[in-house]
Amino acid sequence: MFAQVYTSALVGVGSYLITCEVDIARGLPRCVIVGLPDASVNEAGERIWAAFGNSGYEPPLGKVRVNLAPADIRKEGTRFDLAIALAICAADEDNERIYPERLKGWMVIGELAMDGSTRRVHGLISSLLLAKRLGIKNILIPEANLAEAALVEGLNCYGVANLNQALAALNCEDVSIWEKQRSHSLDEEAQDGVGAAPAGSGCSYSSSAIDDDFQFICGQRAAKRGLEICAAGAHHTLMAGPPGSGKTMLARCLPSIMPKLSPEEALEVTAIHSVSNRYLTRLIEEVPFRVPSTNISLAGLLGSFQPGEVTLAHRGVLFMDEFPEFRRDCLEALRQPLESGQVEIARARLHVQYPCRFILVAAMNPCPCGFWGDNEHECTCSPLRRRQYFGRLSGPLLDRIDLQLQVSRPTVGGLFAETSCETSASVRRRVEQAIAVQAERGFRNGFMTAAQTRQVCQLNDESRKLLASIVKCQGMSGRVRDRICRMARTIADLEGAYDIKTEHLWEALEYRMIDKYSQAPMAASG
Repeated sequence: MFAQVYTSALVGVGSYLITCEVDIARGLPRCVIVGLPDASVNEAGERIWAAFGNSGYEPPLGKVRVNLAPADIRKEGTRFDLAIALAICAADEDNERIYPERLKGWMVIGELAMDGSTRRVHGLISSLLLAKRLGIKNILIPEANLAEAALVEGLNCYGVANLNQALAALNCEDVSIWEKQRSHSLDEEAQDGVGAAPAGSGCSYSSSAIDDDFQFICGQRAAKRGLEICAAGAHHTLMAGPPGSGKTMLARCLPSIMPKLSPEEALEVTAIHSVSNRYLTRLIEEVPFRVPSTNISLAGLLGSFQPGEVTLAHRGVLFMDEFPEFRRDCLEALRQPLESGQVEIARARLHVQYPCRFILVAAMNPCPCGFWGDNEHECTCSPLRRRQYFGRLSGPLLDRIDLQLQVSRPTVGGLFAETSCETSASVRRRVEQAIAVQAERGFRNGFMTAAQTRQVCQLNDESRKLLASIVKCQGMSGRVRDRICRMARTIADLEGAYDIKTEHLWEALEYRMIDKYSQAPMAASG
């Protein structure tokens, strides 16, 4: 007999609707799964047959053929176990545990243990959003995924602890068992919504740096101003300074001056982190703050079969400390994500696009020893070593970084000064006002296209002549010119100005000083 039920497959951070088709025919007892399954899907037969036996259900005696359609999409993971098991039960005429028509209109997702119990799966939010778009209302999932399923409204998600409960739910034997899917309290969960990093990711997880505040950073007015512009306009930023100057602390304070994610953005970010095998019980409302290690691989940074760090930083901040120490292929691979806001992964039988609209904040020392240009320590690096150190950052990569800040070591008097500094909350209010202005235009300044830049960042004759002379003198590219205009537009938005004035342009030009700073060792070497 034949039976089918809907399930879903993860491809990148999205989901595809999969129809699980089961046919039982005469022949030697065996289970064959087709439809481009990977090893974990092919092993489902062993798990399901053991679950049948331990759940008091006699497996079918004939040949069981399972097709996961469409067959040209690769199927990975254990999320198909429950759907396959229920379709087999419906197709088995000798054991009428469930009629095939009972499966119509249902989407079933879940892993089966050998004792018949269900285990949670990752990436559930993406599948639920797919079901919502397709109008599939009834979803059968593992009980362990109920809290995560509650984050998506408008669906009837039924959590089951084992195979027998799943059969009972579809047969409507005891509907009261499944009423808890919406009354399930998220406050009772022991988890706090933040999971551990997958093994080998080479990163540390951090939801936000909300415990850090600008008021605890002594001095550094210029750097704070630069980060305010960074947060207001979503501009990529590079900080250079000696060890102990506060670059890392400044970067960790950046999320504290950024507004929370909107409900749509929060659901989008939560779905991405759900795919990365994190157990989430609440929406991620704070901007993501990712800190990859310098020894991270290219696949760990950009992603492969799972999202990489650039995607996990989507709608948030990617902080890369000791920027030149990252592998050269990783640094150069950042060029496309910084420009387009997405990364394309092409592998054998895999071609996906991951979203990665993030703000890059990088920090570096001025030289290998860290003390070149420092007033308190003498640099021990030769001009050649300094030139080689800066040479790790290519011109095209630096062109894509808007703000380039020099961070000086604070003086002893400044460290122990009792003066009060502006709080992050005060700065955040200005940032929110500037973002509201950009929202009316429909895009953030740092992510503007060339055509949008021409439309929004119009300069008067005086400003145009000033910028032209600076670009010619410094040998800047057209990309850098556009980024300077976008920064000037953000500075004007922070001040509530409609037009870009000369003083806005001058301030934006000050944030390209590391271009000359990085060339100084080359001049010294000559």
